Amino acid sequence: MTPATATRTLSTAEQRRAELLEAAVPVFAERGYHAAPTMAIAKAAGISQAYLFRLFPTKAELFAAVTGIASERMLATFREAAARARAAGADPLEAMGQAYGDLLERDRDVLLVQLHSQVAAGAEPLIREAMRRCFRDLYELVARESGAGSQDLQAWFAHGMLCNVMAAIGADALDETWARALTGEEGETE
Repeated sequence: MTPATATRTLSTAEQRRAELLEAAVPVFAERGYHAAPTMAIAKAAGISQAYLFRLFPTKAELFAAVTGIASERMLATFREAAARARAAGADPLEAMGQAYGDLLERDRDVLLVQLHSQVAAGAEPLIREAMRRCFRDLYELVARESGAGSQDLQAWFAHGMLCNVMAAIGADALDETWARALTGEEGETE
């Protein structure tokens, strides 16, 4: 194999890996780690299941990489929101919180992958480590961009987790006191 061929092969493998990850996101988001068949993921990516396992030797490695994609989408969202807030003289912490809510509305896969990752982390060390990296990176970014103290950050992250659960169960579509209260909707009428 010539150096040019090796580079071309590497580029193709890297490209296929990226395509596989993008195809895996909605499958894992819909079905979760345990229920998502790798055959369905391979089919969505337009590759064989055997090639899927050449790119990712285990399902846990594939899922951990998908968890990383969801984490990167959140990090990018927070970075952009903080930069916009600073430019406008606004509160970066508030801006990142609003941007996260917007992200959950436009990219439900991020929410679902995150929730499935949290569940799978209990039994799968690779996924647990991916979630630890996710929270570490998110915490460091939010702390640095906002300058908030640990108690404010704990409350901010706890609110984000509540938002995740409320979004996952569709609480915003309910006209019930508990749903309005926990989603922050105004005008309780019950």
